[in-house]
Amino acid sequence: MTEILGARRGPSADTGLTAWSCWKPAPAPDASAVAFVSDRDGSPRVWIQPLGGEARARPVGTGPEPVADVSWSPGGGRLAVLVVPGGGEHTQVWTVRPDGGDLRPLACPAGGSASFVRWSGRGEILLVAEVSAAGRTEAVLIDAETGGREVVAAGALMHPAAVSRDQGRMLLRRGPRGARRMYLADLPAGRAADLPAGPVPGPPGVPVGDPPGGRERPLLAGLPGSTDHGALSPDGMTAYLLSDAGRDRTALVAVGEDGGAAVLAERADAELDRFALSVDGRRAVLLWNVRGRSELEVLETGTGVVRPLPPPPAEVVSSVRVSADGGLAVLAAEGPGRPSHVVLCDLATGGYRQVAGAGRIAATVEAEPVGLRARDGVELTGWLYRVPGVQAPAPFVVYLHGGPESQERPTFNPLFQSLPAAGIGVFAPNVRGSSGFGRAFRDADNRALRFRAIDDVADCASELVRRGVADPARIACMGRSYGGYLTLAALVTHPELFRAGVDVCGMADFETFYARTEPWIAAAAVSEYGHPTADRDLLRALSPLRSFDRLAAPLLVVHGARDTNVPVHEAHQVLRAARARGVPCDLLLFEDEGHEIRQAANRVTFVGNVVEWLGRHLTLPGRA
Repeated sequence: MTEILGARRGPSADTGLTAWSCWKPAPAPDASAVAFVSDRDGSPRVWIQPLGGEARARPVGTGPEPVADVSWSPGGGRLAVLVVPGGGEHTQVWTVRPDGGDLRPLACPAGGSASFVRWSGRGEILLVAEVSAAGRTEAVLIDAETGGREVVAAGALMHPAAVSRDQGRMLLRRGPRGARRMYLADLPAGRAADLPAGPVPGPPGVPVGDPPGGRERPLLAGLPGSTDHGALSPDGMTAYLLSDAGRDRTALVAVGEDGGAAVLAERADAELDRFALSVDGRRAVLLWNVRGRSELEVLETGTGVVRPLPPPPAEVVSSVRVSADGGLAVLAAEGPGRPSHVVLCDLATGGYRQVAGAGRIAATVEAEPVGLRARDGVELTGWLYRVPGVQAPAPFVVYLHGGPESQERPTFNPLFQSLPAAGIGVFAPNVRGSSGFGRAFRDADNRALRFRAIDDVADCASELVRRGVADPARIACMGRSYGGYLTLAALVTHPELFRAGVDVCGMADFETFYARTEPWIAAAAVSEYGHPTADRDLLRALSPLRSFDRLAAPLLVVHGARDTNVPVHEAHQVLRAARARGVPCDLLLFEDEGHEIRQAANRVTFVGNVVEWLGRHLTLPGRA
């Protein structure tokens, strides 16, 4: 089996290929410093930037493994760190002092995964979610100082969302993708036993139904939609929920002790992307997704008054946290020409200040918003990255995001800068099933409706030709994760449209995906894709591998050997099936990566290979 090894030479222009980024900033309790994750020295790890004087950022020693997230304890004496062993999919929770001392594990379930949710605000108690190899989740309160742990809830397709400061109440999210519900749980005094787990929808062996009553109370019960995130007031009497239950677009809803719900913030032109509640519960910072770009508002929870903040200094804000005194918001912001960086926002004045991160790259291709209609009249949108200085129809790539409940936004992507610099344009659409445009659009590709999403890809290619920007004989399709699946599906459904394809960790066959992925991922995917037994015929019809007799375009397959979300078996199946039919197919395999490419050197290799491979297949007329 041939593999592509080593980096290919990329475009000579500065396309951000070696630029470093900062993510997940967390303020110190006294607002004297910010901790964040950065890959400035090649691998993601924790850094601390003091906010006073001229002090420079310094790394915090957490070992050789990549880091995905960090959070500062309320007392300021410890950091919670999300570690990614081997760069794979299973994560662990560790703790370390800000000076790098006393590094030790807090949650490392054998064969499973752990993530931190938030500090309770009482002592150094951290709420952690542990997922076993079998897919069962436990909500655990862990004392970061002593290592003492207490399991307070458990079940399948369950995730703890918040805990009150007195640890007497907890928010628990239950259910599959697109149909999650939030429950308020009264934790018993002693808390020696698990709360009732309750049956939830899932694959064979997992019963169907709603969680039982008792110590859990459903919030926003009986309303269609999904509630994905939540927070509790310090006394646990009010639940703040990010939800589209009973509406099309996500909003901020407060549910009181009596069960009554009040909408605190909603917009007809936008979805609430996330919110951050201050420690005292008096203030929330709202992050809105307005047609892909970010806008910020401040909500005073006591009065219900909402006031807008000035536009952020970059197109997209990916995370927001609030300082302990509620006066400062700490943001991670990025745009097509700006790698993710750390920004402070004074919530009283609305002033912004960058405190960590690299600058703008020298050569920037702007993201141009584009609207189009699918063949059945559904409105689609996307972002166009043109080849600089080229007016005639050019080679183009239709790039498909993952999820599918994700969204293409004008973020920093070196690939989207490197391809135009090499003479290949990019169109990154949001086909049906994408988030950010309301619940109806997000659910418009569920189960048998997925055939329409596959047609959306063809309609995007046709739109590029109609607009005169793409050469119809030199269009490729590329995508990652679900986008990799959609790429394969488009190549076999509309083979006449695409000259080449790049599948990055995509699913090729639903039967093998369900059999080999993580159990909790399989259970959560049923509402989106279909049941592996009850919907077997549908899933076979939707599986690209079963229609590879129609594959005509050469393929580049990219995968991480440590991927347990979409196991690398999917890539090997594609490689064998394509070559068995005489279709050229190359494999770029990263032995030290999982579902994400986390190491900077590997990202350089990835972008360089993709640009070189697509260049051979798209920019040289008549060559395949």
